[in-house]
Amino acid sequence: MLGMIDPATAVKELPLHRRILDDVEGRILSGEWPPGHRIPFEHELTEQYGCSRMTVNKALTELVKRGLIERRRRSGTFVIQPQAQSAVLEIHDMEAEVRSLGLPYRYERLARTKRAPRAVDRRLLDLSAGGKLIDVVAVHYAGARPFCLEERMINLAAVPEADEQAFDTEPPSQWLIRQVPWSAAEHRIRAVGADARVAELLHIAPGAACLVVERRTWSGGVYITHARLTYPGESHELVAEFAAAHPKG
Repeated sequence: MLGMIDPATAVKELPLHRRILDDVEGRILSGEWPPGHRIPFEHELTEQYGCSRMTVNKALTELVKRGLIERRRRSGTFVIQPQAQSAVLEIHDMEAEVRSLGLPYRYERLARTKRAPRAVDRRLLDLSAGGKLIDVVAVHYAGARPFCLEERMINLAAVPEADEQAFDTEPPSQWLIRQVPWSAAEHRIRAVGADARVAELLHIAPGAACLVVERRTWSGGVYITHARLTYPGESHELVAEFAAAHPKG
């Protein structure tokens, strides 16, 4: 019969380098140690935690990788300005991301339509009423399971060559990166419950938590594409950043 785990006992059972990492990270994220603050020297942390310098170094190295601290030779280790305060998500190569998990990648196009934009589409891509766009719906798979549902609009005024592409074997994102290098992007990220259609396409239960990323890219002040990417929330996170400027100044 399983019993409840005492939180204090659970903390003590963590590897020591993880305890150091969690303690330092907690003080940084809480604001107790603001950007520019010098954290204790390695020998001070060694004494505080009663451990080897190697253990302390392991924890600090991980914090450097997370972008929370930087080591300055002969000066010490300092908290740096969190990147996330001025960052949005990097545009990932979906295939590379899936293969990095050690899983086979597969792309399946469900629909491709050339159509006139609706009012909401005109606002998203700054299109005129007489404009045209390509609408692509596809699923990216990681092994046998759906990894992401992609719903993408491509502005034909910006990329007329897209009218000749079927996108039946190659995802539009890969084609667009080769065809029209973007200069900036905007992301909107939110959590939603899967409706019946999304649940069916992603093989999840209706109402299951999903991570939705809405992404617009532009070049030279002209919107190229808008994509709505829906991921099963229980198995996905997005980490990375780049700076972006709005095309309208």
